[in-house]
Formats: sequence, C-alpha cells, structure tokens
Amino acid sequence: MITGISTSSLFLRMPTEDAAVTVKELGAQTAEVFYQTFYEYRPEFSKMLAPKIDGLNVNSVHTLTSNFEPSLLSASRRARGDGLYWLDQVMRSAQLLGCKNYTFHGSMRVKGYYSDDFDELSAYLREALFFCARYGVRLCLENVSWCMYNRPGIFREYKNRIPELWGVFDIKQARRSGYPYAMYIEDMAGAISHVHLSDVDENGKMCLPGKGVYDFTEILKRLKGVGFDGSVIIEAYPGDYGDIRELKTSLEYLNEIIYKLS
Repeated sequence: MITGISTSSLFLRMPTEDAAVTVKELGAQTAEVFYQTFYEYRPEFSKMLAPKIDGLNVNSVHTLTSNFEPSLLSASRRARGDGLYWLDQVMRSAQLLGCKNYTFHGSMRVKGYYSDDFDELSAYLREALFFCARYGVRLCLENVSWCMYNRPGIFREYKNRIPELWGVFDIKQARRSGYPYAMYIEDMAGAISHVHLSDVDENGKMCLPGKGVYDFTEILKRLKGVGFDGSVIIEAYPGDYGDIRELKTSLEYLNEIIYKLS
C-alpha cells in the first residue's frame, strides 16, 4: 500500500492547482485531484497543472458529483449525452495527469424519486464505464451515504452485472451510512481500487487519521486481508485540522502502520 492526500482536503484553503502542489511538497506518494468546477474539468486546466506536479503520482480524479454525474444514469438519452460530454472532458484531463482511476458517486438519492433498478441502472453505468475505458481510466464506484452506493450489497449487485467495475472504500461515508465499515470492505473484496481515510474523535467530529479513535491497524489489516494493496488516500475537510503540516504527520502515521504490516 502507498499513502496519499486528496486535494479536497485543502478545498477553499487554496485553488486546486496550489493544493496539488502542496500535496507534492508534503511528501505524499500519490494524490487524488478533486476537480471543483466545470472550468477545472477542461483539459486546458490539466495542461497547466501537469508540469506543476511533475513526479507526483496521480492515483485518481474526482468531480463535484451534482454537476453532471446523475445525468450519466438518466433514462433520457439527451441527458446522458450531456453527461458524456463532461465525462469526456474529465477523461481527457485524467490522461494528461497520467491518472488511471475515476472516483464516481453516480446518481443522488432523492427521497421518493429513487429506485434501485439494478438492471436499468447497470446499462447506463456500463455505458459510462466503457466510455472511461476508452481513455485507459477505470470507473470506480464509491460508497456514499447519499448516493447510489449507500449500503452494503449495492456494489456486489452492480459487479455481478458489470465485472469490469471497481470500487472505492470511504470510511467516513461508511460511518454516515450507519453500517459497519467492514461490511463495505467485504462487499468490494477483490475490487477495491483505492481508499479514502479520515478519523473521528470521541465527540464524533471528523479529524485526520491518527488524531481520533479509529484503530487503523485493524482497518488496514482488513483491507490487506481482502487482497487490497493500492493507494490509501487521506480525504478530510479543511475544517478537520489546523496547520497544513498536520497532513504530513497523518501521512507518516499511516506509513508507519503500513510498514509494520508489510
């Protein structure tokens, strides 16, 4: 396993391009680039960004879910076409950064208007997945409490229909869903692309890994136990810590655990 930081951890503290440079300066082995706006989805943005972070491995890219991802799973062909237009922009950008994974939330769950029609949604999800594959990028469905993968078992339903599908394990979203995080690890076993980690203190407030109550030795053991050996990425909110150097301390904490488990 290797450790990294998502630029989303620096959201609103600095622009995305400066956040990516900061992640590199902090000594991360890898990164997830969180594109925040339609402006940043365009390849022109990544052409500017790439030389600034030369030498930093970009494991994955992430977009603002509500901007276009729900359109990719719409029954409307025109709506999906709009979604594919922006997905094309993001895939071209991912290529420029040498990125192979796309962290995907998909459709949002709106009470009274969402149905888990796995056969119909799989057809649309498959379309988006193979569109990404044309650019050498894997579509990776993340467990998110308010989106399509909101409980254990959902991933396996889609994986059975789309063998090429990968997953992203997010411990924060597992907690928010109300299900034990281990159930998500088992659900995605053998197909976890990368992991998003954060911690929580005794009062339930999010914090950086190593600053709260989670047993990360146990978490990483469970991941290793299902064959995971990929990128472990710190994804926190900017209000979850003080000085930026705390991100480096958290990286070192995770690196020490991984070293002991190797």
